[in-house]
Amino acid sequence: MNKIQLTDMHLGRVDETDDALFYQTPRLVTHIDEAACKALEGWYKNNLPSGFKILDLMSAWVSHLPGDVIYKRVCGLGMNSTELKENRQLTDWLTQDLNKNPILPFEDDEFDACIIAVSVQYLIKPLEVFSEMARVIKPGGLAAISFSNRMFPTKAVALWRAAAGPTDHAQLISWYFQNSIGFEASEIADISPNPFETDPLYIVSARVSERAHPK
Repeated sequence: MNKIQLTDMHLGRVDETDDALFYQTPRLVTHIDEAACKALEGWYKNNLPSGFKILDLMSAWVSHLPGDVIYKRVCGLGMNSTELKENRQLTDWLTQDLNKNPILPFEDDEFDACIIAVSVQYLIKPLEVFSEMARVIKPGGLAAISFSNRMFPTKAVALWRAAAGPTDHAQLISWYFQNSIGFEASEIADISPNPFETDPLYIVSARVSERAHPK
């Protein structure tokens, strides 16, 4: 996969209408079941320590962060202001369409970690967004991308829809990390609570390289 150059063929979608129209109606639901939500919360608790400044990209009305861990900042960037206002874990938030503008409105090294929960399949400029994540995360900081087997199929990119299953999806996210500017090698974790009875859940994570932040 290293030799692939991403084109409109790879990143095209069934529905190419303005994403603002698709996301204008608030969806105050979770997109994975309760057991998977708890598994994600547990992973965050074990990997995102108290006092961290966290960027929740493609955020919605829940961030799945543990309620008993105190973070210094949780900034949400998403598409729907109503959903973001409902998210009690956010300290601040803003709306931005990353498919139109992948440049993040933050300073270099502003966050300790960045999370994207079950939404990466909708990015049509993934390498630009991942490189921007590396820019705004401190050296050694963590980016964590979770995914399941659910999606809005008309808005997911062709590469994601064509994947045979979770292994292909995880490899695709790893390729995003590898071909972006600023990340070390990624790690893949299967944190599915019970894949035969609940939604499966996987996380691909990577640390920001020291080389990404030359002084």
